[in-house]
Amino acid sequence: MSKILSIVLIVLAFALIIYNVTMVNFESPLEGNSIIAIIGIVASLCAIVLLLIYMTSKKIEKKINEN
Repeated sequence: MSKILSIVLIVLAFALIIYNVTMVNFESPLEGNSIIAIIGIVASLCAIVLLLIYMTSKKIEKKINEN
């Protein structure tokens, strides 16, 4: 996976987080559609963390292969 694709996926995950935050009813965040939005926010955060770990591992692999 190229670096550009990783960055695009991270930006899409941030966009999903922003969209899902607008869907949360802060009066009752654990009821109805709000819980689905919270699950979406957590899933997007997990995707961002996984992509950042992947990008870091590729940088480490590149440095190891240079030596």
